[in-house]
Amino acid sequence: MKILNYMVKGLKRVGVYVDEKVYDITSVFSKYGSDIKSVEEILALGYVDEIDDAINESSEVYRLEDIKLDPTVRSPQKIFLAAVNYYSHSREGNLAKPLQPYLFTKFANALKGAYDDVRKPRSSSKMDYEGELAVIIGKKCKYVSVQEARSCVAGYTIANDISFRDWQFPQGWPNVQTPYGFNWVMGKMLDDALPLGPWLVTSDELKDPYSLNIKTKVNGELRQNGSTSDMIFKIEEIISYLSQGITLYPGDVISTGTPEGVAAFTGERYLKAGDVVSVEIEGIGAISNKIVEE
Repeated sequence: MKILNYMVKGLKRVGVYVDEKVYDITSVFSKYGSDIKSVEEILALGYVDEIDDAINESSEVYRLEDIKLDPTVRSPQKIFLAAVNYYSHSREGNLAKPLQPYLFTKFANALKGAYDDVRKPRSSSKMDYEGELAVIIGKKCKYVSVQEARSCVAGYTIANDISFRDWQFPQGWPNVQTPYGFNWVMGKMLDDALPLGPWLVTSDELKDPYSLNIKTKVNGELRQNGSTSDMIFKIEEIISYLSQGITLYPGDVISTGTPEGVAAFTGERYLKAGDVVSVEIEGIGAISNKIVEE
Protein backbone atom coordinates (compact mmCIF):
# COMPACT_ATOMS: atom_id res chain seq x y z
CA MET A 1 0.00 0.00 0.00
CA LYS A 2 1.24 3.48 -0.88
CA ILE A 3 -0.04 6.23 1.44
CA LEU A 4 0.75 9.84 0.65
CA ASN A 5 0.42 13.41 1.85
CA TYR A 6 -0.71 15.83 -0.82
CA MET A 7 -2.36 19.16 -1.48
CA VAL A 8 -5.20 19.94 -3.84
CA LYS A 9 -6.98 23.29 -4.22
CA GLY A 10 -4.81 24.63 -1.41
CA LEU A 11 -5.97 22.00 1.09
CA LYS A 12 -3.85 19.44 2.92
CA ARG A 13 -5.09 15.91 2.29
CA VAL A 14 -4.02 12.29 2.68
CA GLY A 15 -4.61 9.62 0.09
CA VAL A 16 -3.64 6.22 -1.27
CA TYR A 17 -1.95 5.60 -4.62
CA VAL A 18 -3.50 2.64 -6.45
CA ASP A 19 -3.27 1.81 -10.16
CA GLU A 20 -1.89 5.25 -11.08
CA LYS A 21 -4.70 7.05 -9.24
CA VAL A 22 -4.80 8.86 -5.90
CA TYR A 23 -7.83 8.01 -3.77
CA ASP A 24 -8.55 10.71 -1.22
CA ILE A 25 -9.31 9.27 2.22
CA THR A 26 -9.47 12.51 4.21
CA SER A 27 -13.11 12.96 3.26
CA VAL A 28 -13.94 9.35 4.12
CA PHE A 29 -12.50 9.56 7.63
CA SER A 30 -14.26 12.90 8.17
CA LYS A 31 -17.61 11.15 7.75
CA TYR A 32 -16.85 9.27 10.94
CA GLY A 33 -15.72 12.27 12.90
CA SER A 34 -11.98 11.97 12.31
CA ASP A 35 -10.18 15.03 11.00
CA ILE A 36 -7.25 13.16 9.47
CA LYS A 37 -5.15 15.00 6.92
CA SER A 38 -1.75 13.32 7.06
CA VAL A 39 0.10 10.03 6.94
CA GLU A 40 1.48 10.60 10.42
CA GLU A 41 -2.02 11.03 11.86
CA ILE A 42 -3.11 7.74 10.33
CA LEU A 43 -0.09 6.04 11.91
CA ALA A 44 -0.58 7.69 15.30
CA LEU A 45 -4.24 6.66 15.46
CA GLY A 46 -3.58 3.14 14.21
CA TYR A 47 -5.91 3.51 11.23
CA VAL A 48 -3.74 1.74 8.63
CA ASP A 49 -5.99 -1.33 8.73
CA GLU A 50 -9.00 0.87 7.90
CA ILE A 51 -7.54 2.19 4.67
CA ASP A 52 -8.84 -0.56 2.34
CA ASP A 53 -12.41 0.23 3.36
CA ALA A 54 -11.72 3.95 3.01
CA ILE A 55 -10.51 3.45 -0.57
CA ASN A 56 -13.75 1.70 -1.46
CA GLU A 57 -15.74 4.59 -0.03
CA SER A 58 -13.65 7.35 -1.59
CA SER A 59 -15.50 9.59 -4.04
CA GLU A 60 -12.53 11.85 -4.77
CA VAL A 61 -9.98 10.41 -7.18
CA TYR A 62 -7.09 12.36 -8.72
CA ARG A 63 -4.28 11.90 -11.18
CA LEU A 64 -0.80 12.53 -9.83
CA GLU A 65 -0.34 15.48 -12.18
CA ASP A 66 -3.41 17.18 -10.67
CA ILE A 67 -2.06 17.30 -7.12
CA LYS A 68 1.03 18.49 -5.28
CA LEU A 69 2.88 15.82 -3.33
CA ASP A 70 3.99 16.89 0.14
CA PRO A 71 6.79 15.21 2.11
CA THR A 72 5.94 11.63 3.10
CA VAL A 73 5.47 12.96 6.63
CA ARG A 74 4.89 16.69 7.10
CA SER A 75 5.68 17.10 10.78
CA PRO A 76 7.79 14.27 12.19
CA GLN A 77 8.80 14.74 15.80
CA LYS A 78 12.28 13.44 14.99
CA ILE A 79 14.44 12.94 11.89
CA PHE A 80 17.55 10.78 12.17
CA LEU A 81 20.07 10.00 9.45
CA ALA A 82 22.81 7.38 9.50
CA ALA A 83 26.30 8.50 8.49
CA VAL A 84 28.81 6.12 6.91
CA ASN A 85 26.33 3.24 6.85
CA TYR A 86 27.27 1.67 3.51
CA TYR A 87 30.51 -0.23 3.04
CA SER A 88 31.00 1.32 -0.41
CA HIS A 89 30.56 4.86 0.94
CA SER A 90 33.00 4.10 3.75
CA ARG A 91 35.58 2.93 1.22
CA GLU A 92 35.18 5.85 -1.19
CA GLY A 93 35.64 8.37 1.63
CA ASN A 94 38.45 6.42 3.28
CA LEU A 95 36.32 6.49 6.43
CA ALA A 96 36.57 3.82 9.11
CA LYS A 97 33.51 1.63 9.60
CA PRO A 98 31.66 2.88 12.71
CA LEU A 99 31.63 0.57 15.70
CA GLN A 100 27.98 1.45 16.33
CA PRO A 101 25.35 3.38 14.36
CA TYR A 102 26.66 6.90 13.75
CA LEU A 103 23.73 9.30 13.50
CA PHE A 104 22.90 12.96 13.03
CA THR A 105 19.60 14.81 12.74
CA LYS A 106 17.72 17.19 10.50
CA PHE A 107 14.70 19.36 11.26
CA ALA A 108 11.39 20.20 9.62
CA ASN A 109 12.93 23.18 7.77
CA ALA A 110 14.75 20.66 5.59
CA LEU A 111 11.66 18.76 4.38
CA LYS A 112 10.54 19.05 0.76
CA GLY A 113 8.13 17.06 -1.37
CA ALA A 114 9.03 14.54 -4.04
CA TYR A 115 8.91 17.02 -6.93
CA ASP A 116 9.45 20.35 -5.16
CA ASP A 117 12.13 22.79 -6.19
CA VAL A 118 15.09 22.83 -3.78
CA ARG A 119 16.81 26.13 -3.07
CA LYS A 120 20.59 26.27 -3.33
CA PRO A 121 21.76 28.38 -0.39
CA ARG A 122 23.83 31.45 -1.16
CA SER A 123 26.21 30.37 1.60
CA SER A 124 27.36 27.12 -0.06
CA SER A 125 29.16 26.29 -3.29
CA LYS A 126 29.53 22.58 -2.54
CA MET A 127 25.95 21.27 -2.51
CA ASP A 128 25.96 17.48 -2.72
CA TYR A 129 23.42 14.64 -3.08
CA GLU A 130 22.96 11.39 -1.14
CA GLY A 131 20.19 9.02 -2.25
CA GLU A 132 18.85 7.02 0.68
CA LEU A 133 16.20 4.57 1.84
CA ALA A 134 14.25 6.09 4.74
CA VAL A 135 12.19 4.26 7.34
CA ILE A 136 9.01 5.66 8.86
CA ILE A 137 8.21 4.55 12.41
CA GLY A 138 4.72 3.15 12.85
CA LYS A 139 4.22 2.88 16.59
CA LYS A 140 5.56 4.26 19.85
CA CYS A 141 8.58 2.29 20.98
CA LYS A 142 11.43 2.46 23.48
CA TYR A 143 14.07 -0.02 24.63
CA VAL A 144 13.26 -2.45 21.83
CA SER A 145 15.56 -5.31 20.95
CA VAL A 146 16.93 -5.90 17.46
CA GLN A 147 14.47 -8.79 17.16
CA GLU A 148 11.52 -6.56 18.08
CA ALA A 149 12.53 -3.55 16.01
CA ARG A 150 11.00 -4.55 12.65
CA SER A 151 7.53 -4.46 14.25
CA CYS A 152 8.06 -0.72 14.82
CA VAL A 153 8.35 0.01 11.09
CA ALA A 154 5.31 1.40 9.26
CA GLY A 155 7.05 1.41 5.92
CA TYR A 156 9.63 2.98 3.65
CA THR A 157 10.18 6.05 1.51
CA ILE A 158 12.94 7.81 -0.47
CA ALA A 159 15.19 10.55 0.90
CA ASN A 160 17.86 12.76 -0.61
CA ASP A 161 20.22 13.76 2.20
CA ILE A 162 21.41 16.98 0.58
CA SER A 163 24.71 18.05 2.09
CA PHE A 164 26.87 21.16 2.06
CA ARG A 165 30.47 20.00 2.07
CA ASP A 166 32.10 23.43 2.44
CA TRP A 167 30.24 23.69 5.76
CA GLN A 168 30.47 20.03 6.76
CA PHE A 169 34.23 19.56 6.37
CA PRO A 170 36.86 21.87 7.86
CA GLN A 171 38.80 23.99 5.38
CA GLY A 172 41.66 21.91 3.99
CA TRP A 173 40.06 18.57 4.92
CA PRO A 174 41.18 15.76 4.84
CA ASN A 175 44.72 17.09 5.27
CA VAL A 176 43.50 19.49 7.94
CA GLN A 177 41.63 18.00 10.88
CA THR A 178 39.75 19.60 13.75
CA PRO A 179 39.39 18.25 17.30
CA TYR A 180 35.69 19.06 17.17
CA GLY A 181 34.75 16.78 14.30
CA PHE A 182 32.54 17.59 11.34
CA ASN A 183 30.08 20.50 11.33
CA TRP A 184 26.88 18.45 11.15
CA VAL A 185 24.50 21.36 11.77
CA MET A 186 25.59 23.65 8.95
CA GLY A 187 26.77 20.80 6.76
CA LYS A 188 23.46 18.94 6.77
CA MET A 189 20.58 20.94 8.20
CA LEU A 190 20.13 23.94 5.93
CA ASP A 191 16.72 24.71 4.43
CA ASP A 192 15.34 22.29 1.81
CA ALA A 193 18.03 19.69 2.55
CA LEU A 194 15.76 16.63 2.79
CA PRO A 195 13.38 15.88 -0.09
CA LEU A 196 11.23 12.98 1.11
CA GLY A 197 8.73 11.04 -0.96
CA PRO A 198 6.86 10.20 -3.00
CA TRP A 199 4.85 8.12 -0.54
CA LEU A 200 5.02 5.62 2.30
CA VAL A 201 5.19 2.04 1.04
CA THR A 202 3.90 -0.07 3.90
CA SER A 203 6.08 -2.84 5.25
CA ASP A 204 3.57 -5.54 4.30
CA GLU A 205 4.05 -4.56 0.65
CA LEU A 206 7.82 -4.08 0.79
CA LYS A 207 8.81 -7.13 2.78
CA ASP A 208 12.56 -7.20 2.15
CA PRO A 209 14.30 -3.81 2.47
CA TYR A 210 17.75 -5.37 1.98
CA SER A 211 17.62 -6.21 -1.71
CA LEU A 212 16.72 -2.84 -3.23
CA ASN A 213 18.63 -0.99 -5.93
CA ILE A 214 19.27 2.72 -5.26
CA LYS A 215 20.10 5.07 -8.12
CA THR A 216 20.84 8.78 -8.00
CA LYS A 217 21.01 10.79 -11.22
CA VAL A 218 21.90 14.41 -11.95
CA ASN A 219 20.37 15.68 -15.19
CA GLY A 220 19.87 12.06 -16.18
CA GLU A 221 23.53 11.14 -15.57
CA LEU A 222 23.99 8.21 -13.19
CA ARG A 223 25.95 9.23 -10.08
CA GLN A 224 25.04 6.54 -7.54
CA ASN A 225 24.12 2.92 -8.20
CA GLY A 226 24.05 0.78 -5.08
CA SER A 227 22.06 -1.75 -3.11
CA THR A 228 20.56 -1.71 0.36
CA SER A 229 22.30 -5.06 0.87
CA ASP A 230 25.45 -2.97 1.42
CA MET A 231 24.25 -1.46 4.72
CA ILE A 232 26.69 -1.74 7.61
CA PHE A 233 24.03 -1.52 10.32
CA LYS A 234 20.64 -2.94 9.42
CA ILE A 235 17.40 -1.09 10.06
CA GLU A 236 16.59 -3.18 13.11
CA GLU A 237 19.98 -2.42 14.66
CA ILE A 238 19.55 1.32 14.13
CA ILE A 239 16.05 1.37 15.62
CA SER A 240 17.11 -0.68 18.62
CA TYR A 241 20.16 1.56 19.15
CA LEU A 242 18.13 4.78 19.03
CA SER A 243 15.41 3.40 21.29
CA GLN A 244 17.83 2.90 24.18
CA GLY A 245 16.65 6.08 25.90
CA ILE A 246 14.84 7.82 23.03
CA THR A 247 11.13 7.22 22.58
CA LEU A 248 10.29 6.83 18.90
CA TYR A 249 6.84 7.90 17.75
CA PRO A 250 4.69 7.23 14.68
CA GLY A 251 5.91 9.39 11.83
CA ASP A 252 9.51 9.65 13.01
CA VAL A 253 12.00 9.33 10.14
CA ILE A 254 15.20 7.28 10.07
CA SER A 255 17.22 7.59 6.86
CA THR A 256 19.59 4.67 6.54
CA GLY A 257 22.65 6.02 4.72
CA THR A 258 23.92 6.30 1.17
CA PRO A 259 26.01 4.15 -1.20
CA GLU A 260 29.14 5.31 -3.02
CA GLY A 261 29.08 8.00 -5.69
CA VAL A 262 28.69 11.32 -3.87
CA ALA A 263 30.39 14.33 -5.44
CA ALA A 264 32.61 14.96 -2.41
CA PHE A 265 34.49 11.67 -2.87
CA THR A 266 34.34 11.10 -6.62
CA GLY A 267 35.36 14.46 -8.04
CA GLU A 268 32.00 14.84 -9.77
CA ARG A 269 30.64 18.36 -10.12
CA TYR A 270 28.66 19.73 -7.19
CA LEU A 271 25.06 20.76 -7.71
CA LYS A 272 24.18 24.11 -9.26
CA ALA A 273 20.98 25.95 -10.07
CA GLY A 274 19.16 24.31 -12.95
CA ASP A 275 20.26 20.77 -12.11
CA VAL A 276 17.62 18.11 -11.62
CA VAL A 277 18.44 15.44 -9.04
CA SER A 278 16.47 12.20 -9.00
CA VAL A 279 16.64 9.30 -6.59
CA GLU A 280 15.02 5.99 -7.50
CA ILE A 281 14.61 3.00 -5.20
CA GLU A 282 13.34 -0.32 -6.42
CA GLY A 283 9.90 -1.17 -5.04
CA ILE A 284 9.13 2.41 -3.99
CA GLY A 285 9.42 4.78 -6.94
CA ALA A 286 11.36 7.97 -7.48
CA ILE A 287 11.71 11.57 -6.40
CA SER A 288 13.02 14.35 -8.62
CA ASN A 289 13.92 17.87 -7.51
CA LYS A 290 15.14 20.86 -9.48
CA ILE A 291 17.83 23.00 -7.87
CA VAL A 292 17.02 26.72 -7.96
CA GLU A 293 18.79 29.84 -6.74
CA GLU A 294 17.75 30.99 -3.29
